[in-house]
Amino acid sequence: MLTMKGKYGLKAMLHLATIAEGQRALSEEIARAHNISKKFLDTILGELRVAGMVHARKGRGGGYALSRSAADIRVGHVLRVLDGPLAPIPCASRTAYRRCDDCRDETTCSVRRVMLEVRNAISAVLDEKTLAELAHAPDALEVAEMRELASTI
Repeated sequence: MLTMKGKYGLKAMLHLATIAEGQRALSEEIARAHNISKKFLDTILGELRVAGMVHARKGRGGGYALSRSAADIRVGHVLRVLDGPLAPIPCASRTAYRRCDDCRDETTCSVRRVMLEVRNAISAVLDEKTLAELAHAPDALEVAEMRELASTI
């Protein structure tokens, strides 16, 4: 399940993906725009900075910016940085594999097999999508407005 940390981090990254190149956004601005606690957002942005996903500058003209193009940042990577592995159980993880203590034989474990399928499906979606794709996708209101307009033509 997506944690609030992952959700807010993704919203912050999408916010940064929509600002003009060379511009920076203050954490207060991002927090206000997305109804996120500034203190919690500062922690999240700190983790994203340590992971090399955002740059931070203090002082006049300071703020946060993406460290590389939004087209080069995958949603799955952001969520792994903030929430850890995408797999629902450790024995299905690629990045944090750990054998289950209660499992007699991993190769025949039906639970592990289905959780591997779940992990693969989640990864397929999240690792395909970039911040640029999400940032420039029309929101639900825009889609509804387009459909209404199309129905009048």
